[in-house]
Amino acid sequence: MKNMKTNKTNAARLLDKAKVPYELIPYEVDESDLSAVHVAASLGEDIDCVFKTLILHGDKTGYFVCVIPGDKEVDLKMAAKVSGNKKCDLIPVKELLPLTGYIRGGCSPIGMKKPFPTYIHETCLLHPYIYISAGMRGLQLKLSPDDLIKAVKAEVCALFD
Repeated sequence: MKNMKTNKTNAARLLDKAKVPYELIPYEVDESDLSAVHVAASLGEDIDCVFKTLILHGDKTGYFVCVIPGDKEVDLKMAAKVSGNKKCDLIPVKELLPLTGYIRGGCSPIGMKKPFPTYIHETCLLHPYIYISAGMRGLQLKLSPDDLIKAVKAEVCALFD
């Protein structure tokens, strides 16, 4: 894994700068299946510790980020409530790159073009480490949930039942 230094993503560089310990874990990309379920299978990990990053837009506060286990769906009513909105929706995929600097299947909660309020599902705390996108397809960050929470100033809450 020594050669991974050349593949450092912006998210990894930001963690380095903040002195946050992590591992970069590569996996085989399947362009026809960008799901976190596929990522977990590729890594040989339980889907409960592989988290996906979703960008939502609320009617009052604007954009915000939800980080949830890869096989779950965010409850829009719960997400709206925790973020101070009456209602919210996932943003269209075409808005992802201009807004965050990331593409679908490679969106990290770390290092977006600008920081957005971030909410992470409470089950993250059940694991010694979780996986999130490193900011590109084919690369995951493995880090402790507490370190991620501190790095993105996330609020831990319920985002689905």
